[in-house]
Amino acid sequence: MEKSNFPITDWSEDDKPREKLMLKGKEALSDAELIAILIGSGSRNESAVSLSKRILSSAGNLNALGKLSISSLMQFKGVGEAKAISIVAALELGRRQRSEDALIFKKISSSKAVFEIMQPIIGQLPHEEFWILFLNNSNSVISKSQLSKGGITGTVVDVRLVFKLAMENGATALILCHNHPSGNLTPSEADKQITKKIKQAGESLDVKVLDHLIITESKYYSFVDEGIF
Repeated sequence: MEKSNFPITDWSEDDKPREKLMLKGKEALSDAELIAILIGSGSRNESAVSLSKRILSSAGNLNALGKLSISSLMQFKGVGEAKAISIVAALELGRRQRSEDALIFKKISSSKAVFEIMQPIIGQLPHEEFWILFLNNSNSVISKSQLSKGGITGTVVDVRLVFKLAMENGATALILCHNHPSGNLTPSEADKQITKKIKQAGESLDVKVLDHLIITESKYYSFVDEGIF
């Protein structure tokens, strides 16, 4: 019988995820071992590490695992509500940490920089969201704000609210962002119209609209890069 089928308590100290983290540091642990620490225990016939490997193998990778709901995780034998909640909470914390790291004092010099900020936030969502990045005179991000949230078919954008938030943040420029859950990067006519409408409003209020990005899980479409602006 393979070692992974024995309870963690029967392993040597080096093989126990908690002890391994203490002795060798977090970087020494595999994804499955880190998840095993989260869920705490396996079952009579399967260790926590073996269960974690099975979950990861089924999901494909951590990004895909982060999309699973509590009820989906509970479909795995050996995963109850408490374990499922622990996994969802940990992965959500990781997602938020990545988005905060990407934003802090970020100066926008390219569309790729915008993608790096917004992909962790909206790139993997199953529904569409419209966000604004507010920038200062140096093109550094002051803040970000979700403007609307909708279904797969699209969102409703309030142009007045865009510039109300811009004034409140003291922004001199802004960048529009929304996701396409379908993975299709082609802008719709509605996307083009709302971009034109917001850009024209910004010109009259002396707030520059620098770009509009459509974001998917791994790619993006920039209106500026594609010559639409």
